[in-house]
Parts: sequence; C-alpha cells; structure tokens
Amino acid sequence: MKRILIVEDDRDLADLIRYNLEREGFQAVPVHNGTDALTRIRTSPPDLVILDLMLPGMPGLELCKALRRDDRLSRLPILVISARGEETDRVLGLELGADDYVTKPFSPRELVARVRALLRRAEPSDDALRPITIGDLELDPASLRARKRGEPVLLSVLEFRLLHFLATHPGRVFSREALLDAVWGTDRFVTPRSVDVYIRRLREKIEDDPEHPAYLKTVRGAGYIFDARAD
Repeated sequence: MKRILIVEDDRDLADLIRYNLEREGFQAVPVHNGTDALTRIRTSPPDLVILDLMLPGMPGLELCKALRRDDRLSRLPILVISARGEETDRVLGLELGADDYVTKPFSPRELVARVRALLRRAEPSDDALRPITIGDLELDPASLRARKRGEPVLLSVLEFRLLHFLATHPGRVFSREALLDAVWGTDRFVTPRSVDVYIRRLREKIEDDPEHPAYLKTVRGAGYIFDARAD
C-alpha cells in the first residue's frame, strides 16, 4: 500500500484529502507543520508528498528545497497544492523541485488522479533499464540515479526521466509538446512552459556552463536536442 504524506495546515482540508486517498486504497497521513513534516519524512520517507506552500514552522517551498538537496529524498515525488495559481507561482514551485502543482480549490478526483500519475512515473519502467554513459554522464534508470564524473547528481524522478529520454534519443529535436507526451504521458497536467523549467534545472545540474550547454541544447523555434557530441 502506497503511503502519502499530506502536509497541510488546514485540518479540514487535510482530512478531506486523507478521506479521498484512503477511499482509493492509499495510506494517508496528515501533518500540519512544515518542520514536523521534514522530520517525519527523514525518519520514514513516504511514497509521495502532498505539500501546501503556506505552512507554519517551515514554508512549503523551503521544505521542497530541503528534500531536493537530500540525496536519499531527492527523487521523492512532490505534489504542491496552493491557493496561489498565477503562472509565476507555478513556475517557482517547479523550479524548486515540485513534480506537479494543483491550485485550490481543486476536485478530490483530480487530486487522486494526479497522485496516481506521479506514482506511476516514479516506478522505473521495464524498458531500457540498462545504465548508459555519454561523455561524463552516467544514467542508471533502474535506480533513477545520475552521476557526472563519478559524482552523484541529485535529480527528481521527472528530471531523470526527461534527461534519460533525451539522452537515449541523441541528435533528435523534440518539441515541448513531444517531450510532454513522451515523459509526462497522457496523465500530464503541466504546460509546455513547464518543459523550459525542467530543462533549465537540468542544465544547472549537469552542464559545466548552463548558459552555454554542451548536452541540452535549444533549437530555436523547434525545441530541444541532446548533443551526444559532448562525448
């Protein structure tokens, strides 16, 4: 049974989310304080975190950053829920490591659908589980781990999936929509703008000079390409 941690200071909303998740067969545990949530996650990591941004103790975005800096927790799926629905807020949440972003008020059915989608993506597929090496990058899809020059690179599940997809299709240009279909699939709830956010985050983590990338290059007016010539 998958265990979901609900980090939400509104107790009524947390109980509503818990009820709907438990009805769908999940184990759901509410926590109402950001600091308490971080301690609980580090002690016993859940399968997924539903995270409000406005929290006592530690704000949601700070908690998100703390999880992404932890090698043991960097691949933990994070679904942000927030009353702040402007695009800049969504982009900021994704930039700091969230895997999806839901604006309040939301449908419980939609929330459960997004939880299921994120959990599916967190499971490595049976296809192409063999580790690959390109240049100074090593990608192991079985463990969802990446290394650069032998040093670990902390990637979220979706960051890894996007990088692995591009790296296994070198020299091909993919539009934002094509990447959404290939990496996020039919369950996607993000926009083409989100792809730019993920590419920027990947460049900051794997490129020596993110402003002049060797691997993840932009093809103006078309999309993105993984350049294997960096090998």
